[in-house]
This record gives sequence, structure tokens and C-alpha cells, in this order.
Amino acid sequence: MLELNATPAANTADLIKDTTEATFMADVVDASQQVPVLVVFWSAMVPQSKQIIPMIEAEVTGARGAVKLVKANADENQAIAAQLRIQSVPTVYAFYQGQPLDGFQGALPQSQIKAFIEKTVQAAGGDMSGGLDEAIEQAEQMLDAGEVADAAQVFAAILEEDPAQPRAIAGLANAYMALGETAQAKAVLDAAPEQVAEAAEISAVRARIELTEASAGAGELDTLQAAVEAAPDDHQARFDLALAQIGAGENDAAIDSLLEIFRRDRDWNDDAARQQLFKLFDAMGPKDPATAKGRRRLSSMIFS
Repeated sequence: MLELNATPAANTADLIKDTTEATFMADVVDASQQVPVLVVFWSAMVPQSKQIIPMIEAEVTGARGAVKLVKANADENQAIAAQLRIQSVPTVYAFYQGQPLDGFQGALPQSQIKAFIEKTVQAAGGDMSGGLDEAIEQAEQMLDAGEVADAAQVFAAILEEDPAQPRAIAGLANAYMALGETAQAKAVLDAAPEQVAEAAEISAVRARIELTEASAGAGELDTLQAAVEAAPDDHQARFDLALAQIGAGENDAAIDSLLEIFRRDRDWNDDAARQQLFKLFDAMGPKDPATAKGRRRLSSMIFS
């Protein structure tokens, strides 16, 4: 099994604290700019409150800094409780970047509390893998460097430690794609646990597989380019050209082609150009500068 360096637990005093109306902004709104913050509203008069807090504390401590917990006595912080429309306790809200993401009322079993926290961390773009992060980054670097077999072994070992790690699932699928084993890549994605099946990393690989399969039969670039130049309003030819450009790794050119179809006839073939753009953006990922630029160009066309 993969040897991983342990990550020390974050300072519990920094992860879990009581709040008041005077410190709520700093404890929750400000703190949630970096990581999600759970706020549990409780009351000494409600036994369920005392039961659920230790369960939440255990999961927050185990998350090792991926999420924080703030406890608010609803009887002593009535202004905050009224502002958030707390009608019963215990009530838990998850905040990120100053805004509530999700919440629940009443007591939940430990497994559902754990799932709620994992969902919150993932929604904020984080993960709870702790010491696995460094190993994932190393495997991704191996894959980028062409060390595909080694990367696949590391991703597989990471998944033995955490079967629900979306970056490792996506990485292993990408490794199989690099080896030309698309069916095996699909199998890896299909086996992803339900709670992460729609994670951005996994969705990106699915989109990449769809684009790869679609572009395989698109035709020759030069032939399609000539067809478009001869008949600029032949949207199918331009669409096929975009697929061929994707297959050749010319994503910028493919974006141009698809945007040109949308500019000429945005409803063509049941909005096919825009839908294909979305798949391409997903496959490229939000960090690719071409994704942001392409989305801005599309938006300007939509709202012009």
C-alpha cells in the first residue's frame, strides 16, 4: 500500500469555538472566506442539542482543518437566531465565503453528519483527504510527465486509502485514457461512489471521453476546413471541423468554430454548438485560460 506522510491535526481550539453576537462576524463570516464554517444553534433546554454537538465535533476534528465549527447558544444569541430564522434547535448551517450553503434541523445519525460535512467541503472546492493531497499531486505530475503506468499505480493506491477521492478517480481514468484504454477509464468513472459521482474532476473526464469518442470519426482537418471555406453556412461541416480540431488538440480553434456556429444560428440542431462548447469547457477545466475566455465570448453573444 502507498506510504503517505501523516498530516498533523489542526489546532482544535482554532477549529471549534463558541460564538456571541459580538464575535459572530469574525467567527463565521470572516472565517468562512477561507474554509467552510458550520454553525450549530443549540439550547440547554433541548437534550438533542447536547447529543449532536459531540458528534459534529468529532467529524470536524477528523477533517483536520477542512472545515470549522462554531457553536451558538440560541437563547443567548437571539438576534442572530432571528436573523437566520432559526425556528427550532438544534439547527446547523454551513457557511462559505460569508453565505449559507446548506443546513439541517434536528438530530442526525453520525453517518449522515459525516456525509453532510463531506458535501459541504466538496461544495467549497476542498477535500478531506489530508495526507493524500501530496500523493495526488505527485501522481498528477507523473501523468503530465508521461509516466502513465507509475501514475496509475499511485492513483490506485490512493483509492485504496480513500475510495471516494474524486481527484484520484479522475486521475486513474485519465491514466487509462492516456494508455488508450477508454473502456477501462469509463469503468473507473462508473464505479465512483455516488456522493462524488458528479464532482467537477470526474465530470471533466466524462466530458473528455465523450469528446474523444465524438472526434474519432469527425474526418480530416484539411478536408473539413476546405468544406467550411467553400460553404460558410454549412453548420454541420463547421461542427465536424470543431470535433476534428478537438481531436487534434486544437481547443482554441474548436472554440472559435463552435462560437461561429452559435453566432450564425444559435438554435441550429437543437442548440448543438452551445452544448458542445459546455462539454469542451468541462473537459478543459475552469483553470484553463481558454475556458474563461470562451465562456466570456459566449456570454457576450447570448446577452448581446
